[in-house]
Amino acid sequence: MNAITRITVLTLALGLSACAVQRPEPTTRLPPIPPSQPSPTPSTTPTPSKPGIPAKPAKPVPRTSASFAPPPGGNSHWDQKLGVYVLDDQTNTFYRQRTYYRWNNGWSRSISPNGPWEETNIHGVPAGLGKQFGE
Repeated sequence: MNAITRITVLTLALGLSACAVQRPEPTTRLPPIPPSQPSPTPSTTPTPSKPGIPAKPAKPVPRTSASFAPPPGGNSHWDQKLGVYVLDDQTNTFYRQRTYYRWNNGWSRSISPNGPWEETNIHGVPAGLGKQFGE
């Protein structure tokens, strides 16, 4: 045998012998996992009719969008239906993606909530705004 073959055989023998020396861990029996839902039990008595159960309160409307950042420094809330932030202290003024939109008998847009405002049409505003206000 040449030297490379001897080294390979010795390395394999030594590596495999390490596996034979370790003892397996003792197996411990874990208690069975209970079912996730209780099984239904048949009822022998009829269930009395209950008065109307009040509806659960609606989920709170998210204040922010998962996709769009809110306007800097302004009080606003996210309107899921419109797909924009609605500025709380300016009537019919909206924000999305670094642009403010304002409805005042027509659409205008700006990079600041205070203007200067540039006129635009329904195609220059987010789709939800165009559907809500139209032109």
